[in-house]
Amino acid sequence: VQLQASGGGLVQAGGSLRLSCAASGRTFSGYTIGWFRQAPGKERTFVAAIRWNSRTTNVASTVKGRFTISRDNAKNTVYLQMSSLKPEDMAVYYCAADANIILSAMSASSSYDYWGQGTQVTVSS
Repeated sequence: VQLQASGGGLVQAGGSLRLSCAASGRTFSGYTIGWFRQAPGKERTFVAAIRWNSRTTNVASTVKGRFTISRDNAKNTVYLQMSSLKPEDMAVYYCAADANIILSAMSASSSYDYWGQGTQVTVSS
């Protein structure tokens, strides 16, 4: 499984960005794709996750209402649409994947064995 995260950049507070996670290497039926982020000096935290072949999503309370996760199965890509960005959203964003993750475990980084390289999101105030 290979994951390629992209779409990060510099944006002003209140602005928007869309991150992409392109997945390859196998069929992803039964997989969950998650987004996590890590700010300098802080632990990696959960942002959002989506099941590959259902409408099940899980979004962290800190970003709910501002961030939306979606997928395009034909393109093997998961998106994280980020709006109303705040300086505290600034971090390296990682996508991750694994199979057969139960709903209650979607937000745990330990549930995921496959990780992309990360994309930097910088929010200026």
